[in-house]
Amino acid sequence: MGRAYQNRKESMAKTATQKTRIYGRYGKEIYVCAKGGGVDPDGNLALRRLIERAKKDQVPAHVIERALDKAKGGGGEDYDTARYEGFGPGNCMVIVDCLTDNGKRTFTEVRQAFVKNDAKLGGPGTVGHMFDHQAVFVFKGEDDEAILEILMMADVDVSDVEVEDGMISVFAPNTEFYKVKTALTEAMPDIQFVVEEITFVPQTMTEISGEDVVAFDKFIAALEDCDDVQNVYHNAQIVE
Repeated sequence: MGRAYQNRKESMAKTATQKTRIYGRYGKEIYVCAKGGGVDPDGNLALRRLIERAKKDQVPAHVIERALDKAKGGGGEDYDTARYEGFGPGNCMVIVDCLTDNGKRTFTEVRQAFVKNDAKLGGPGTVGHMFDHQAVFVFKGEDDEAILEILMMADVDVSDVEVEDGMISVFAPNTEFYKVKTALTEAMPDIQFVVEEITFVPQTMTEISGEDVVAFDKFIAALEDCDDVQNVYHNAQIVE
């Protein structure tokens, strides 16, 4: 791929309000995942990965437990997934993933975020073909060839391994997440992942600068203000 991993999730807990919003999103996602695939993380790998990610993002244990208890009880809300695609400020490409119990409300809120911030909402598949659904791992290291050898010996289907500024990035098909993690942790028991997630990685980046950066920040903030938005993926590369 010839680039460092840049498609990080936009939601970073900086204020109490943001933390509450993030906790709520994790709670909803854990509930949906457990209700659909079972509450036992050992038998529901997607749930295990989600709980691990929640803990890494410092989501309190009671939030996770409450979501699992809610899923055990049955009933509760019914959420549907919704994905919106389009172009943000500076013509960057954007994918917005949602969990909603009211599709009409969610569409209206997401559409308003686009309309009010110099962005254009498209139909399904508008930009999705320009992203790869990948498992991504980032950790400290310098020897990308040694990492590639470890993964190949474990029969992992690797898309790419990069090294930049003392950090190694491993990209693999999303279905290979646990094979990659198992191979690396068995070969290097002390490894600490800076990033370990399944995400949408852009095939190309779009540079944005000047007024487009201001508009982009407002656009992302508007999306993050929508309670139904779970993740925002984009290919914007901000140029100072």
